[in-house]
Amino acid sequence: MMTLFGTDGIRGRANKWPITPEVIVQIGRAVAIAFSKDSAKSVQPPARYKRFNPYIDNEWHQFTVVIGKDTRLSGYMIESALVAGLVSQGANVIMLGPIPTSAISMLARSLRANVGIMISASHNPYYDNGIKFFDADGVKFSIETEKYIECIVKRLLEHNSHDDIYAENCGKSIRLDDASGRYVEFAKATFPKNLNLNNLKIVIDCANGAAYKVAPRILWELGASVITLSDEPNGRNINEQCGALHTANLQKCVNETNADVGIALDGDADRVVIVTPKGQIINGDQILALIARELVRDNMVHSGGVVSTCMSNLGLREYLQNIGVKHFESQVGDKNVVSMMKQTQSIIGGEESGHIIIGNYTTTGDGIIAILQMLGIAKKQDLSLDQIFPVFHPYAQITKNFEMNEHITDKFIQELQTELDNLVAHNGRAVIRRSGTEHVLRIMIQHQNMEKIDKIFKAITSDRQWLKIR
Repeated sequence: MMTLFGTDGIRGRANKWPITPEVIVQIGRAVAIAFSKDSAKSVQPPARYKRFNPYIDNEWHQFTVVIGKDTRLSGYMIESALVAGLVSQGANVIMLGPIPTSAISMLARSLRANVGIMISASHNPYYDNGIKFFDADGVKFSIETEKYIECIVKRLLEHNSHDDIYAENCGKSIRLDDASGRYVEFAKATFPKNLNLNNLKIVIDCANGAAYKVAPRILWELGASVITLSDEPNGRNINEQCGALHTANLQKCVNETNADVGIALDGDADRVVIVTPKGQIINGDQILALIARELVRDNMVHSGGVVSTCMSNLGLREYLQNIGVKHFESQVGDKNVVSMMKQTQSIIGGEESGHIIIGNYTTTGDGIIAILQMLGIAKKQDLSLDQIFPVFHPYAQITKNFEMNEHITDKFIQELQTELDNLVAHNGRAVIRRSGTEHVLRIMIQHQNMEKIDKIFKAITSDRQWLKIR
């Protein structure tokens, strides 16, 4: 059985399996089949998957899909293929154009759509692309639904039959011209109504990605003086030495312009990294701690707590415990964070990488709304970011990516995890995981002593010449 889905939807090199027109058309068909009664006649899924078809009684005309994308050149190809597959199976499609991933989640709910689709490979280079899926509640597809769709795609690729799909049952596609404006108003509404961003100079790096128009506009409409970086996408420069993974130019600009804050988004704006006036990099863990502290002050943490992942810093867990907030850990991926938030009735969650989910407003990572919450707290307290951060003192931490090869087996990973656990002992932790978005093995080590981390990495690589850093 093929595996299409990773930790965040489907992702790969454009024009290589599975990101090819032929496969994507069938993915579009499979989504329509999975959620529509009449189209399901062409492929009957195994009985064990039928319970994952929540819209089994819907009629043709009731099935609607919204599709957005980032600025990658291959987005045109993928969008066209998805629309072709969906419409051929009777779905009606609303195309939204370049827009942040979280806007898809919001607009799927607002437009009463059955499915929301975002075409993006997030922080990856332009030559990669991917597809993220949301249900009618704006929540990413469950693992069960992903397996169901994989099953249907497999059968379609094997048989590719349209015998019972008639011309009169085809759907329609339209383009929604004011999609970005709707998201702008939604995002602004999350900022405290009695505050504004007047007298703040903000530098924002849009990563030449999906938020290159909406992010500066939101900040400007709230009163900020905005300096934009990497806001001229050409299809090939998304995330190229810019955005959340490459902050050098942002730090330089913040320093040269005496800005109050620097903001770096990634390609689809679902993650954010902050730069303070003194050039300090603020990650998702620190933003989570700040928002949690504010919720405690406002007596809004009635139940639940804060959800982070196994990659978050141990300092965050200790800080939350010290201020009386429950802390829960999930697996990597904002889908897993959201699931844990639901289980624990927590209203905030996120990842060290900068995916922040504010449960009052969003059901997925939203870098722009996270920014607005942070700036609202700073304005309310009349403090600069250098006065606010760091909220907690983190453990020393290093994450390294290693090239995948034939030596990296499940057995090797288990043995290496045991070795690392013994090396870090009780003063830190180590996490090993295959990336779900890149072809690398990630090894993260946290410890109270930075020198100890360096020694541990040397220890595990000295006798393994094939364990090469990418």
